[in-house]
Amino acid sequence: MKINGTNQTNVNPYHKQAQANQKITEQIKKQKPDQLEISDQALKLQQSSTRKAYVNEIKQQIDNGQYVTNSQETAKKILNFWKV
Repeated sequence: MKINGTNQTNVNPYHKQAQANQKITEQIKKQKPDQLEISDQALKLQQSSTRKAYVNEIKQQIDNGQYVTNSQETAKKILNFWKV
């Protein structure tokens, strides 16, 4: 018994989708890569010795397991940030 379906041309129905995906992939490859730009003010903060000391102090507290956060204060600051 021979059953003839509607797809007698032996064309892969997913071929168009594969071509569309390939075009999208090529477009993505042509796009410019992401870039990171640091402002002058941020560079000044990074180079400041007081900032480095502050960051190193926090790093030591975290490494020693002594860093404690105040969740109430954190929540208040987040709310104030989004209220503005």
